[in-house]
Amino acid sequence: MSATSAIEWTDATWNPLRGCRKVSPGCKHCYAETFSERFRGVPGHPFEQGFDLRLVPEALELPLRWRTPKRIFVNSMSDLFQDGVPDAYIRRVFDVMGQASHHRAFQVLTKRSERLRALAPTLPWPANVWIGVSIESQRYTDRIGDLVTVHDAAVRFLSVEPLLGPIHELPLADIDWVIVGGESGAGARPMEPDWVRDVRDQCARAAVPFFFKQWGGVRKSTTGRLLDGRTWDEMPRPVPAAAAK
Repeated sequence: MSATSAIEWTDATWNPLRGCRKVSPGCKHCYAETFSERFRGVPGHPFEQGFDLRLVPEALELPLRWRTPKRIFVNSMSDLFQDGVPDAYIRRVFDVMGQASHHRAFQVLTKRSERLRALAPTLPWPANVWIGVSIESQRYTDRIGDLVTVHDAAVRFLSVEPLLGPIHELPLADIDWVIVGGESGAGARPMEPDWVRDVRDQCARAAVPFFFKQWGGVRKSTTGRLLDGRTWDEMPRPVPAAAAK
């Protein structure tokens, strides 16, 4: 976890848990797993247990010590709503986000949309908590149906990354933001430009902010993030920190 981040759409990462299990094709080349497993068995290392699920309660209050307002990606190395994370621990994470009302946003992203839908009514929803689901192809757009039931979230967003195929029908009603990106690293699967343009155009018609993160590839630094000659860095409406509940 870090008070800074190279991820284009956030300022910092916060990991009150580590580790996860694959649930769909977008997980195949998980960067978090690749990184974590490098340190399996290294005594005393934060990832001594590799990518096995591990709660990190000592990290819970970290955002309270960051005084500068930030956008914070919650669990860049895990999924808060995965099986094995106790309901009570998820609530503790949400309680901290509520206490850290000076931050601009806590960006929570999950592939476990069914559990999100089930737990959402029991959780506090401060105005600086954004909730999103990851989808990688048309097959997984049903996760959006679970997301839009979370009526108390200030921002509901989609991470269409890695985009593995065309998505011609993206249900964008009640969605506030869409991120698109290609897979990167060893074995990266290609992303067709027309797949990206199609999502961008759907966002434009629905007046939903569109953020293009990267083309990706084995060496993503060489492919960049220009789409049709420009960067797309649209963000959802800002939520003033003072508005946090």
